[in-house]
Amino acid sequence: MSRLPVFHYGKARLTAGFALKLARGLAQGQIDEDTDSKIRQSRDAVKSIVNSGEVVYGVNTGFGPLCRETISAEDTKILQEHILRSHSSGIGAPIGEEKSKLMLILKLHALSKGYSGVSPELIERIGLQIEKNLVPVVPSQGSVGASGDLAPLAHLFLPLIGLGKLHSGGEIVEAGKVLGDMGIPPLTLGPKEGLALINGTQFMAAHGVSALERFHNCLDCADIIGAMTLESLLGSVKPFKPELHELRPYGGTRHTAYRLRHLLQDSEMVESHKACKKVQDPYSLRCMPQVHGASRQAWLHLKETVEIEINS
Repeated sequence: MSRLPVFHYGKARLTAGFALKLARGLAQGQIDEDTDSKIRQSRDAVKSIVNSGEVVYGVNTGFGPLCRETISAEDTKILQEHILRSHSSGIGAPIGEEKSKLMLILKLHALSKGYSGVSPELIERIGLQIEKNLVPVVPSQGSVGASGDLAPLAHLFLPLIGLGKLHSGGEIVEAGKVLGDMGIPPLTLGPKEGLALINGTQFMAAHGVSALERFHNCLDCADIIGAMTLESLLGSVKPFKPELHELRPYGGTRHTAYRLRHLLQDSEMVESHKACKKVQDPYSLRCMPQVHGASRQAWLHLKETVEIEINS
């Protein structure tokens, strides 16, 4: 059996398509030695701040209006657990299991860049959840997307501390029981780790990745339906010639014209009436590249936006 393609967390550029492969078990991820070293250096910087007594927001202070409240070194760990508990206030039906797993993957990639000051042990535990398919239950409502997807991410990471719920065999079960049965103890979060877990856009980004795939499928289907329509109405492929679309070379338009030429290149029906005396086809046929292409151009913009976000 061939080895699955490998993604290097925190190092390689993640595409929306490869994120879905990871979520579906069609690829595997790993953290390289140099990435691990960067993560450890970042964590050491946080430890240094705590040991020095320097006051830094999110490390040894309260949050929001309580930012002027200094937290003792002994209480910084309790604070991080409390931030997960206090923000896990989402409501509504759970998002799909695949979207929740995508959130884990996107968060692991972000934390592995070494800018968040979390421990290698925390990153290893998130990786274990992905590998073992221990997918948290995340409510669909509750994020305002302001300082990140605070509520959804809090729910996503409750299982790290033995709380929350997991998807298991089509059912929703208590995370503490599942992890306990597997011999996986709860983690004790270190300074800043709770804040690093809930600050991020992985809820929105996971929806974006999923929407990109569905949007792309719709675009491909539209081209196929258009090609079949053109065949049935004995239309011409001349409006799709590449030299025409080089005159106004929008990426989406050129791609759609190419797709239509490719789909119709062996069409006996199109070939059968090449010499007919019809002057031109209706707009809806001959302008398919312009119409479908505008939508594809929008998809390309969305893809660029989503992929910047999942690599940030």
